[in-house]
Amino acid sequence: MADLPELIDGLPNICGQEPSIEQAIKAGQSKTLSQSPGAIDFGSIRAACAIALHQHQPLIPAGGDDLHTAAIISNLKYMMDHQDIGDNYNAPAFVWCYKRMGEFIPQLIHEGKSPRVMLEYSGTLLYGLRQMGEHHVLDALKGMTMNPDYHWAVEWLGMPWGHAVAPSTPVQDYRLHVKAFQHHFAALFGTEALERVRGFSPSEMALPNHPDVAYEFVKTLNDCGFQWVLVQEHSVEQTDNGWHPQRPHLPHRLVCTNSKGETASIIALVKTQGSDTKLVAQMQPWYEAQSLQRWELAGKQVPPLVTQIADGENGGVMMNEFPDKFFEAARNASGSDVPLMNGSEYLEHLFAMGIKESDFTEIRPVQQGKLWAQMQPGDGPEKLAKVIEELKQSDHQFHMDGASWTNDLSWVKGYDNVLGPMEEASSVFHEKVLKPKTPTDDPNYRNALYHLMASQTSCYRYWGQGLWTDYGREICRRVTEIVKHDFG
Repeated sequence: MADLPELIDGLPNICGQEPSIEQAIKAGQSKTLSQSPGAIDFGSIRAACAIALHQHQPLIPAGGDDLHTAAIISNLKYMMDHQDIGDNYNAPAFVWCYKRMGEFIPQLIHEGKSPRVMLEYSGTLLYGLRQMGEHHVLDALKGMTMNPDYHWAVEWLGMPWGHAVAPSTPVQDYRLHVKAFQHHFAALFGTEALERVRGFSPSEMALPNHPDVAYEFVKTLNDCGFQWVLVQEHSVEQTDNGWHPQRPHLPHRLVCTNSKGETASIIALVKTQGSDTKLVAQMQPWYEAQSLQRWELAGKQVPPLVTQIADGENGGVMMNEFPDKFFEAARNASGSDVPLMNGSEYLEHLFAMGIKESDFTEIRPVQQGKLWAQMQPGDGPEKLAKVIEELKQSDHQFHMDGASWTNDLSWVKGYDNVLGPMEEASSVFHEKVLKPKTPTDDPNYRNALYHLMASQTSCYRYWGQGLWTDYGREICRRVTEIVKHDFG
């Protein structure tokens, strides 16, 4: 398959090659992951550990003094250029963090070890690194991702291109983010690497719990060819009894039914233990895995998998202590009965034992049990809206904003001044660009989509008030202006 261009008219390749992308994803589904020198003897291990590193930098309108005309640049570039402000002196260390797995994995493999890591980099970060001229970072990532000597140890996870949070991003836009990431990833690392992208990591671990949004979320992942999704244990409940997952170290089946009665499901790997970056930085999941034995699943004894994700650059522990701890754990885990594994590799081994997806415990997003006690799937969206309102009145613990990994943080409440402009930008894009079925390879479509996705980065919700809100509102303003100018 011909290489896809990484940049088109100076923008990242985020749309327009849908047939090539779909072909690569389909090809990947019929292939097993490459057996490697670091292959695991699954029959003899007790347990395993999977770690994922999440890396993100938003794009911000800060390339100049006037907010209305400032170029959109990476927040990382802004940090680099203004190291005297706040924590911006961390910028060079961040760049090193984004690059270093591209050096650690080959080094460990050359030592004869069997390292593993799952990586999740936002499209805005990858584009920002290219825009800044940090080509050495992308070259290191490419070397590890595209070279068969190393790529068996690295699993890239899909994500929404602009780091949008699923509960509060319009469902049709979220789908565009997911597809845009697949485009951009294939353009950077090749379609053969895209064939191996099977797991999905939702930004901020935010899983929508509104039945109609949750259904669309899973349907999007199904339609885009993903095999599994990472979920936070506090954002799901067991369908049979409403409890949190009782065996979080085994795969589950996330089943989402909407108010019309339609159902979509996908395998879920459960991320445990909050979101403390120190846990992964000190390789705590591997030490936890060492305390476990095989568990019974569908009449067979299988090794549990301790799964954890954390920011790969934030915090002194991750910046400074992680390299030594990762090397130490990877060296000790190699060839032991508690190895490091990646998610798709683990699932492939389970299926090879004859275990089926239907053997996994069924879960759904939290709070949905309360809803279905009051209504039936198929009762429709009006009935659902009524039941949600009634439950909000009668149960102070009930919420329908979608669960995020901060658990106490609503993604919607208190952010009206940003959501207003975001919803307006999304609505204008939908009316003038999507509805008329503008070809996705149209340069105007790409430009509008790029701005729309940049405006939906979680940071514009997450930081609440002040400069970040101004950034978010400004990019939304540009989306609306661009669409009205280019699409009439």
